[in-house]
Formats: sequence, structure tokens, C-alpha cells
Amino acid sequence: MIRPVLATALASLALLGCQPREPIRIGFLGGLSHRASDVGEAGRNGVQLALEERNAAGGIHGRPLELLVRDDAQTREIAAKGAAELIEAKVEAIVGPFASAMAAAALPHINRNRVVMVSPTITSMDFYGNDDYLFRINRTTRDNAHDYARRLFAQGQRRVAVAYDLRNRSFTESWFREFEAAFSGLGGKTVAAVTFESRPDADFGEVMRAMLAAEPDGLMFLAAAIDLTRLCQHAKLQAPQLPIAAAEWAASEKLIELGGKALEGLVIVQAFDRDERSARYQAFRSAYFKRFQREPGYSSVLAYDAATVLFDAMQRRTEDETLKQALVRHAPFQGLQQQIAFDANGDTPRTVYFTQIRDGRYVLLD
Repeated sequence: MIRPVLATALASLALLGCQPREPIRIGFLGGLSHRASDVGEAGRNGVQLALEERNAAGGIHGRPLELLVRDDAQTREIAAKGAAELIEAKVEAIVGPFASAMAAAALPHINRNRVVMVSPTITSMDFYGNDDYLFRINRTTRDNAHDYARRLFAQGQRRVAVAYDLRNRSFTESWFREFEAAFSGLGGKTVAAVTFESRPDADFGEVMRAMLAAEPDGLMFLAAAIDLTRLCQHAKLQAPQLPIAAAEWAASEKLIELGGKALEGLVIVQAFDRDERSARYQAFRSAYFKRFQREPGYSSVLAYDAATVLFDAMQRRTEDETLKQALVRHAPFQGLQQQIAFDANGDTPRTVYFTQIRDGRYVLLD
């Protein structure tokens, strides 16, 4: 007969063995409440789906994943505070932010505490080639701006006027500098650089008048979807004959919803192929629509990739490796449409696709 004390001890051990394991906390930092929140919301959905699928498959070595969300409100001070709060909550890593200005605000906290941050979307050259704790899923402003310069020059444009938003100046100023250098190198000229700050009362009519005063033969916008819509409306009113293009930042699903006919003909880059028929991407697209009742956009795809890369690195790393080391050493990682491999500084290339908006759809260009 088992003694009462021994029986109690055995029962206690059995209960301990049945208790759920401590979750691995993953932070999310993105804009969810600002007027340009479409990119952050879609990104959160992508991370949420990746996390739910990984938990359904058993988590990481049997431990479930838990998502802690912080809204950066597209404000530097709030982004810094959100990063600090996630670190205080003992997250293993952070997915985000989605704007270069927010990444600049969060980065000192990340580096000081040696917490990995994987941004799905930021591209500014400010973050390129740095040995820090930031990893980027996207390519750089240099890559994209040079591709735009070649595209617009090939279309016959020689005098391009540019308007850009100073609220995300780490991205927009970097993008503009790279575009101006590449376009002039081809023989073109940037005839105007008109700045504005994203807010509801911004005078986009005046922005357009300043651009047109330089007599351009093409218009280029570096703005979020909500502001790009208004810029395109004024472009159609004041200069309907001019071709329009916009940087990849605005290429969300919300842009199509907001823009209507004012966007017709807009040339814009996508960081994924919307029409890809691979089983992997189509399974994601179906699961995303079932979960959120909408089609995935570029930030959904890149955020899903960012989360997948993190989870795979956690699964593969050895006991003597940091997560930062694992992300570099265990590459390549399989993304939805392409493989992802980081260099020693957390940078990676990415294939992108030029599209044009036609009849309310992003149509792939040759």
C-alpha cells in the first residue's frame, strides 16, 4: 500500500506534468490607429495567421506562441514606448514596425536590450549595412528607386516632379535621394521636390500646383494610401494628361478601396505577385480570406513571411545560439513566394513586381 505522503507527491508530479508549458511571447509593433493604419492592420493579420498556424502544428518545441500587440500610432514617441513595453514583457522577438520613422524610434531600445526585431516592410537606406538587431524582409529604397527611375525613363519621362511626406522622412527622403541620383544618371531630371506632412487638413491642391509649376512630364508620389488618393484626385483635376506613379509604400488593398477612378493608370511596385498560382501561396490566400474576410496585401504577405522566418529560426537554433545568430546561420527560409536569406547585417534581397491600376485592379506589367 502506497503511503499517503508518497501518494500526494506522485499526484502533485502528475498535475505538474499536465500543466501547459510557458508560452513564447512574440511582440507586434505597427500602426493600428493612425489615418494610414491599413498597412499595420494587414500586417498584424499576417502575423496572427502565421502564429495560429504554428500553434496548431505544435508551437516551437511543444511551446505555444503568444502575440503581444502594441500600436505605434505612427508616432515616434509611441513607437519607442511600445518597443520598451514589449521588451519589458519579455518577448522573444518583435515583428514590425512597418514605417521607417517608427523603426528609427524603436531601434535604440531593441539594440540596447539585444532583442531581435524583424520588419516586414521598411526599406530606408538608413538601416542598410548595420550590424544591429534589426532584420528586414524587404529590399532597400535604393533597389526600388533605381527600378522606378529605369521604368519611368523607358516610358519616355524626362522631367519628373516628386511630392513626398515628411512624417515618414526616413523612408521618403532616402527614396527621393536614390531616385534623383538614378534618374539624372539616365539623363532625366527631377524638376520639383514638394514636401508635405500627412494630416487631414493638408492642402494637396497646393502641393499639386507647386509640382505643375515646374512643367513636368510625369508625377511621382511618396505617400501612404490615404494621402496618395487625394494627390491623385488633384492630379486628375489639374493635369489629367500626365502619367502618375507612386512608391511601394501605398500599394495596399485600402488604396484600391479609397481611390476609385482617380488611380486609373497609376504605376506602383508590389513586393509580391498577386496572381501566383503556387500551392503554398494559394493555401495562404485562402486561409487569410477565411480568417479575415478580405484579400491579403503586401504587408500581410511580408508580415506572414517575417513571422514564419522567426518561428523557423527558433525551431532550428541550437542551445548555444542566439536568435540573431540562428536567423543568419540557418538560412535560407522558405517564404510564401521566395526564399529569404539574411546577410550578417540582417539585410536581404527581394523580387518585386511593377503593376498598374486598371479598372480598380493591380495589373502586372511586363
